[in-house]
Amino acid sequence: MSIIGNIIWIIFGGIFIFLEYIIAGILMCCTIVGIPFGLKAIQLSVLGLAPFGQKVVPNDSSGGCLSIILNIFWLIFGGFWIALTHLVFAILFAITIIGLPFAAQHIKLAGFALTPFGKSLK
Repeated sequence: MSIIGNIIWIIFGGIFIFLEYIIAGILMCCTIVGIPFGLKAIQLSVLGLAPFGQKVVPNDSSGGCLSIILNIFWLIFGGFWIALTHLVFAILFAITIIGLPFAAQHIKLAGFALTPFGKSLK
């Protein structure tokens, strides 16, 4: 079922989410300071391409001080707006019964986009 969901997701906009995150990740990786943020954007692109069947789980060392600091910078410089965009799409998809699985995937993306440091994909 997750394969069918991922195919429908890609056809109806998942490819654009993937391209936006991958381009942003590559651009952020051009600077040394932006590498951690770029790597998380690339992880978001993987989740944005095929979210069905993937889980976002906390890392073993997710309670570190560095993760908190990086999450604060992420929130200030765009993470809030990314998560808000996914929440808006989740609300739009939740209007119809057919869109509920896609709304759930946007909520998962919003949670990962809000504070990505200290979390990974499984």
